[in-house]
Amino acid sequence: MFRLSDISFLHPDKETFMTKAIELKNISKKFGEVYANKNINFEINYGEVLSLLGENGSGKTTLMNILSGIYFPDEGEITVEGKEVKILSPKDSFALGIGMVHQHFKLVDVFTATENIVLGLEGKFLLDRKAAGAKIKELADKYGFEIDLDKKIYDMSVSEKQTVEIIKILYRGAKILILDEPTAVLTPQETEKLFSVVRKMRTDGKAVVIITHKLNEVMEISDRVAILRKGEYVGSVKTSDTSEQQLTEMMVGEKVELNINRSEPHDQRVKIEIRNLTCVNKYGVKALDNVSFDIKSGEILGIAGVAGSGQRELLEAVAGLQKCEAGSSIEYKHNDGNVHHLTSKSPREIKELGISLAFVPEDRLGMGLVGNMGMTGNMLIRSYRKGSLPFLDTVTPKNLATDIKERLSVLTPSVSTPVRKLSGGNVQKVLVGREIANAPTVLMTAYAVRGLDINTSYVIYNILNEQKEKGVAVVYVGEDLDVLLELSDRILVLCGGKISGIVDARTATKQQIGALMTKHSEGQNEKN
Repeated sequence: MFRLSDISFLHPDKETFMTKAIELKNISKKFGEVYANKNINFEINYGEVLSLLGENGSGKTTLMNILSGIYFPDEGEITVEGKEVKILSPKDSFALGIGMVHQHFKLVDVFTATENIVLGLEGKFLLDRKAAGAKIKELADKYGFEIDLDKKIYDMSVSEKQTVEIIKILYRGAKILILDEPTAVLTPQETEKLFSVVRKMRTDGKAVVIITHKLNEVMEISDRVAILRKGEYVGSVKTSDTSEQQLTEMMVGEKVELNINRSEPHDQRVKIEIRNLTCVNKYGVKALDNVSFDIKSGEILGIAGVAGSGQRELLEAVAGLQKCEAGSSIEYKHNDGNVHHLTSKSPREIKELGISLAFVPEDRLGMGLVGNMGMTGNMLIRSYRKGSLPFLDTVTPKNLATDIKERLSVLTPSVSTPVRKLSGGNVQKVLVGREIANAPTVLMTAYAVRGLDINTSYVIYNILNEQKEKGVAVVYVGEDLDVLLELSDRILVLCGGKISGIVDARTATKQQIGALMTKHSEGQNEKN
C-alpha cells in the first residue's frame, strides 16, 4: 500500500497522474423497493476536487452516506487505496481517512472550537489542551483557516461553524473530505475563503468531494464532475471540457432552458407598507430592529442576508405569525384605497379582512404542511376554517393536487400518500404549488428552491415571474446571490436585524450585496 507522503502532487490544472483514493464498484442501495443507488461505478482521486451533481432523489447524499458509514450498501464493493474495505460505521470511515461535513453541523454550542474538535477522541494527549490547541493551530495555519479556537460555538457565524467542522475531520486525519452543500448559506466573500482552503487541500494531495446544486461554483472550483440520474451513474467529465448547460442536460436527460425571463415591473403600487418594525425572538434578542420598507405589486423583492439576520421573523410578522413590538406598523393597501392594519393580526384575521396572502415558510413540514396527510388533504386544509361547516368538496382539492403533481413533477406514488414520506425537494414542490394556487395578491417565499434540483428550481423561478406579471407582490428570500440578482427587481439586504441597503437588482453586484450582508451601512434603511 502506498503512503500519501510518498506521492508528489502537482496542481490538477496541469497534466498529472491522479492516484485513486476510492473506487466504487457496482454499489446498490435500496429503501424498500426503491433504488437510491443502482450499480454505481466511479472513482475519487487524490489531488482533485470532484463535484457530485444530480437532481433531487438522484442518490448523491445516499452514496456519500455509504462512504461515511451512515448506510451500508446492499451490493457492491468499495476499495480505499486499492484495498477492499467494509465501512460499517462512521468510526470505520474515519479510520480509513474519510470525513464528511454535513449541511447540519454536529457541534456542541456551549463548547469552544478546540473542545469540539477534540471531542470524542481517546488518549491522554487530548487532556493536554495546550498541546491539542497547538496541533489545531498548525492545521489552521497550514490551510489558511481564520478561526478563534477559544470562541464558543453559539457566538460563531455559519462560516465559522463550518470551519470548525472541517478542521475537526482534518484533525482526525482525513485525507478524503466530503462537503455537502458547503456554500448554501455563505456570503460570496465567505465562499471565496472556503474555496481558497479547498484549493490548498487539493494542492496538499487531499481528495475533496463537493455535493452542490450551484453550477457556477462547480465550474469555478472542481476539476472533474460526476453525475447521477435517478440513482444511476451517468458519467464524469473534466470541468474544463464542459459547460453549465451540458451538465444540466446530463443530470436531467434532456435539453433544459436555464434562463430566468425577468420582465420589467409594471402597475406598481404599494401593497404592504412596513414602518419601524421591531420583533424580539424567543431568546429575548431583537431579531428585527426598526425596519421600514415597502412591498409593491408587479415586482419581485428579493431579500438577502446571512442565516439568522431576521429573514424568517420578517415574513412571519407580515403573515401574522410573529408578534411585533410597540411602535411597529404593517399596513395592507387595497387597490380601492382602503387600508388595513395587519400588525400582530393572526392569519385567520388577515384572511377575514379579504386579504389573499400566501406564505411559503422555511419549515416545510413544521409550519407549511401536515406530514401525515397526502397532497389532497393538504390542499383541502388550506381552505378549512375552524367553526365552519364541514368541507365536503373533495373533488376540487384532488384536482388541484393532481395538477400540482404533474406541473411540478412531484415524485409520489399517489396524491394520497402522506407528504412526510416524500423527499424534501418534493415536499417543497407541494407547498409552493399549493400557495400559488390560492391566487394571492401577496406571495412570500422563504428559500423556495432550497433542496430542489436545477430543473425544478427554474420551474419555480418562472412561476414566480408569472405571479409578478399578474400583478402579485412577490417577496423572495434566497441564498443564491446569482439567482437573486437575476430574478429580483429590488434586493433588500438584512444584517443583524437591520436593513443595510435596498438596491436595484439590475445594477447591483454580488460583491456589493455580500458587503451589505456582513456590515450594516448607516443611513441606508430605505422606506421605498
